[in-house]
Amino acid sequence: MKLNWIPLLHCALCPSLLMAQQVKKPNVVVIMADDLGYGDLSCNGNNTVSTPNVDRLANSGMRFTDAHAVAATSTPSRYSFLTGHYSWRRKDTGVAPGDAGMIIRPEQYTVADLFEDNGYATCAIGKWHLGLGNKTGEQNWNEKISPNLSDIGFGYSYIMAATADRVPCVYVENGKVANYDASAPIEVSYRKPFPGVPTGKDNPELLYNLKPSHGHDQAIVNGISRIGYMKGGGKALWKDEHIADSIVAHAIEFIKSHKDEPFFLYCATNDIHVPRFPNERFRGKSGMGYRGDAILQFDWSVGKLLDTLDELGLTENTLVVLTSDNGPVVDDGYKDRAVELLGDHRPWGPYRGSKYSNFEAGTRVPFIVSWPGKVGKGVSSALISQIDFLGTMAEMLGATLNAEQRKDSNGYLDSWLGKSEKGRDYIIESAGALSVSDGEWKYITPNNKQAYNAYTNVETGNCPSDQLYNLKQDIAEKNNLAGQYPDEVQRLKKVLQNEIEKH
Repeated sequence: MKLNWIPLLHCALCPSLLMAQQVKKPNVVVIMADDLGYGDLSCNGNNTVSTPNVDRLANSGMRFTDAHAVAATSTPSRYSFLTGHYSWRRKDTGVAPGDAGMIIRPEQYTVADLFEDNGYATCAIGKWHLGLGNKTGEQNWNEKISPNLSDIGFGYSYIMAATADRVPCVYVENGKVANYDASAPIEVSYRKPFPGVPTGKDNPELLYNLKPSHGHDQAIVNGISRIGYMKGGGKALWKDEHIADSIVAHAIEFIKSHKDEPFFLYCATNDIHVPRFPNERFRGKSGMGYRGDAILQFDWSVGKLLDTLDELGLTENTLVVLTSDNGPVVDDGYKDRAVELLGDHRPWGPYRGSKYSNFEAGTRVPFIVSWPGKVGKGVSSALISQIDFLGTMAEMLGATLNAEQRKDSNGYLDSWLGKSEKGRDYIIESAGALSVSDGEWKYITPNNKQAYNAYTNVETGNCPSDQLYNLKQDIAEKNNLAGQYPDEVQRLKKVLQNEIEKH
């Protein structure tokens, strides 16, 4: 199905009627959460922490129960979402350091390019974690960094270079450090500390907001130690308790500035990634510590964006997609009492595994699509992959992409709009290994990597032998049926091998 945003045939006798009937391009807003689990939302059956604004979005559109990120970690997942290319086809899409060079290169086509080519104002706000500049470790954070997001289709950007637990702890606006403080020039290193600059490892007494549980003991910013070393920053340094407010404020400003033209907003929240240090408005409100409080803060962020669309009269003409980059993790490096206070809450829902895992909870993520009057209301079990965002948006816009631009992304507009329960024939996922699922049978390729990560308490799903699970009968992936169904193993191996050999 293609929706072509072209005027009706010219009618010289009724130009005003023509203008009134002309189809208007829809705005598109993506809300990309960070480490938010399928079971963290009340609309997905969680009854331990309430997410009324996310529920409000779900009630206005379609909530998907079998939707997947491409990878179980941030950088490769986001790369695939924005490019339509499987991250596992490249060797440089692992979890990026804060000083990584641009992983999406200027010559590579992106979702932002698609919208820009079709007359949209484009914007990225919040967590980036896909690199800046030409080469890793060679950025000059005191000058404009190039290439930056303007080179891959984003007309405006206000981002965290990586993520909150990695330096540099400053926002970058259109390639320049926002609120730059010339009196405190910035230096960043992921190799060695700066002489005389305190670290979490050597100066734990300076960690007045959060202390690390494992790793995360290098540069100290805002009373929290991070990954990597940093010097300077001054007034440009963020305060973690204000990150959500800053992201939301800049997203709202973009919406208001472009309310009279079609826009694409990629709003990537920091919540609920570590270090979790939500605003005092939310602290202590969930009963589950900072992780639960960060869920409340995320829900507030969603509500503010939805309220803005309502207030500006844009809701009816705006497609909103809410999802997460990967599955949840409870202890990811800080002593925030997330494990101690988890109680009956199950961030992973009924699934096995979590972030970093080949099991379902690593990549089965929240996925909600809302567009009043265009998206049906309800719940869909269609098999969905984030890899298809590019292809589906191209289908919606009636845009033609060449083979290299499209790469791995296909259009499933009817599925995303809730008009069809027929989703993908299969999905490909990546964690420590590659896996393929057709919604019923799931195959995980063998490897010799660790089966359990003691630091994060994660079952990785790595195994030296074939794994095969029937997701219809065993959603918790407890019974490996590879030995009993060798034909299914071979069938899915062939599907995966054909996909690997495509490009």
